[in-house]
Amino acid sequence: MIILIFFLAHWFLSLFFQTFFLHRYASHKMFSTHKINERIFHLMTFVCQGSSYLNPRAYAIMHREHHAYSDTEKDPHSPYFFTDVFQMMWRTAQSYKLYEKRLKEPDTQFAGYFPEWRLLDYWGSTYASRILFGLGYVAFYIAFATHWWMFLLLPVHFLMGPIHGAIVNWCGHKYGYSNFDNGDKSKNTFFIDLLMLGELFQNNHHKRPNSSNFAARWFEFDPVYPVMRVMHWVRIIKLRKVVA
Repeated sequence: MIILIFFLAHWFLSLFFQTFFLHRYASHKMFSTHKINERIFHLMTFVCQGSSYLNPRAYAIMHREHHAYSDTEKDPHSPYFFTDVFQMMWRTAQSYKLYEKRLKEPDTQFAGYFPEWRLLDYWGSTYASRILFGLGYVAFYIAFATHWWMFLLLPVHFLMGPIHGAIVNWCGHKYGYSNFDNGDKSKNTFFIDLLMLGELFQNNHHKRPNSSNFAARWFEFDPVYPVMRVMHWVRIIKLRKVVA
């Protein structure tokens, strides 16, 4: 039971900060916040993503490219140009590394306005950091695992961030229904979206990329949006007003 609680906690905390900080803040600036709060969110993203920490600058650049070139040959991770999800993940990782290591500069339209913490971003992307987190996960499993099959969950811990991204980018553009004609193949994968905290309402999001609520119809629910509303009410963040 302890292992399953740990796994679910890691899954949802990592995913929350990926959608809240990397996606909705770093990529789209759906809200503003004090610099101290930004640093706290940045640090929590590092802690919760752990061995699979994603650099906010690199993430934001690639995501902005994805919106601009959705499901075209310039899209950094459209599933329609790969035979399987593993090929897509590999190509995405290669593109990500170029921006993470600053070996490639983005086009002007995709640059700027993303959170940067040079020391943390550098350390979080080192092999040493990733290995230390990985050893921590292994030690926790050795201490608390009660069955051998539980150790099969460890690879998911090691690659949590990329796995979340692969699910969203693959499923969110291949399976489900569309509320809007966005000129791409984005879909809403409703039945598994609660496991992805709103990220699989891709069709809605591509229609309204700056809206902090990814749900659009009465039966759709984005679980991160109410959290953001509460944070807005208590003045931790200030949600951006979006013209419909």
